[in-house]
Amino acid sequence: MDTVVVTGASRGIGEAVARLFAEEGVHVVACAREAADVEAVVHDLESGGGSATGMRADVRDEFDVERLMETASRAGESRGIDCVVAAAAVSPGTPGEPPLADTSYSQFDDVLRTNARGVYATVREALPHLNDGARVLVPIDRAARDAAPGFGAYAVSKAAAEAICRQFAVELDRPIGVLDLGRVSTELAEDADGRDHAEVAPMVWWAATEAAPEVLDGSVVDLDTWRAAQEE
Repeated sequence: MDTVVVTGASRGIGEAVARLFAEEGVHVVACAREAADVEAVVHDLESGGGSATGMRADVRDEFDVERLMETASRAGESRGIDCVVAAAAVSPGTPGEPPLADTSYSQFDDVLRTNARGVYATVREALPHLNDGARVLVPIDRAARDAAPGFGAYAVSKAAAEAICRQFAVELDRPIGVLDLGRVSTELAEDADGRDHAEVAPMVWWAATEAAPEVLDGSVVDLDTWRAAQEE
């Protein structure tokens, strides 16, 4: 693998994934909404011996995403993109609030535009630049599948992102998979029982490099599947 694109790379799961891929020798094209944030991550990756390109891009803006993918396709030693990890996400407030019924329409729209439509734009704009064998991975957490108080519009948006991936998978001849990382404690969805994002980044690496395409494509791959694969 030569080049990976990671959206939402300035924090949480996206940052952990970017760091792990860089450590494994992959050229990381990292993006985030704030230029200073993504520049800081790229600086750290390069200081640690990794290879990275940073770009300010907002996944709510399809033109930003289009430019991101065009840049990524020229960034590595070989042309094209070998993997996309769509990790950009937002939540409508502090973790645990507001409840769905108290979420404003503007908050709801922004969360869906980032976490669901942003996934749609990321996959769609990546397609012309994907190399043979390239994979598209969308991390979610258990909130998308197991309703629980405190996740509100965030959980709804993650469920929508899963549906978008399923539809792409049946229409395209590309491995497009959803990774259910379980309960993950991040700035977006704080969970006392959640895993640290660095603990689940290796699951993303496995999905990008070792998992059989048919295991990923159109499926939701969970922690149990990953753990079973490590024992084989």
